[in-house]
Amino acid sequence: MGLLPSPARTLLATCCLCAGALCAQKNLDIGVQAGGAHMAGDLGNWTGPVQWNGIRPAVSITFRDYLNNPRRYITRSITTESRISWHRLGYNELAPTRGKQGVELPNYRRGLNFRNDLFGISQHLVLNMYRHPGQPLFQQHIHAFAFVGIGLFRGRPKADLFHGPADLANRYYPWADGTIRDKPRGQADAQAIGQDGNYETDLYDWITEGSMVDKVPSAWHVGIPMGFGVRYLATRQLSVGLECSYYMFFTDLLDAVSDRYATYAELAQAYPDNTTQMMARYISDPTGWGTNGQESVFSSRRGNPGLPDAFSSLSVEVCYKFKRNTQRRSFVSL
Repeated sequence: MGLLPSPARTLLATCCLCAGALCAQKNLDIGVQAGGAHMAGDLGNWTGPVQWNGIRPAVSITFRDYLNNPRRYITRSITTESRISWHRLGYNELAPTRGKQGVELPNYRRGLNFRNDLFGISQHLVLNMYRHPGQPLFQQHIHAFAFVGIGLFRGRPKADLFHGPADLANRYYPWADGTIRDKPRGQADAQAIGQDGNYETDLYDWITEGSMVDKVPSAWHVGIPMGFGVRYLATRQLSVGLECSYYMFFTDLLDAVSDRYATYAELAQAYPDNTTQMMARYISDPTGWGTNGQESVFSSRRGNPGLPDAFSSLSVEVCYKFKRNTQRRSFVSL
């Protein structure tokens, strides 16, 4: 416990209390969700709010039926749930989009990419909206719900920046035509190699932005999940649902893009070794088009620090009620 940051200890204590309450229940609902997550960050090549080529997989497990029900009420509108989740967030500004490639894409010259496998645990307060409060749920079959909560998530953004081991000899060279080659632009013998899809570079290990000069980003992130959906009870034990959720965060570095490029002077001070310094310049500005190393209106902007990161998720759930006591006469979750 002492090795965990303060938010982690607080959330873990809350979950332990909920687990104790769960053990006292006669029923336990376990739902498994699968779907897709869409990052709302600083990367993108679509002009609209949805980056359609930025959708990544997501999976979660939800535990319900926490509130005690000693009088065996037929239904209860307010309940709680705990969720363990994995969301893969990512985007690649070098990838062809909408039939366009290379410098036809708005952010190709910035050319950033990342992948963040975000693992989290969250606690939700749920409002179940029943059509007939006095009727058992399995007889109503379908109802809507909404939730809001708080969660603790852990993830470190990584980038695909090298064809093989992380060495400047293996760096990518994006050309204006959209090809990724093994030699600088203009060399006649450069070969198109593409990206290998191996996200080998941990972006939190490097100073890519001015904000990272004095403060190393934390891999722990606090988020506010909220959402709504519908659930259909096929039987007394089995239900299926559709859920749309949105996760807001207090950080803008889930994608390691937030503010301005680190200047060459800042990188030289942080990395006295010339080879490491050149590596840091490349990781911060993979295309060489992004900045000239000076802090100015035209060459410094890398992201928008005024918009914290968030992501949305659409998932399908299958939930099963496990009975812990056959003497219980009610089949209804709280």
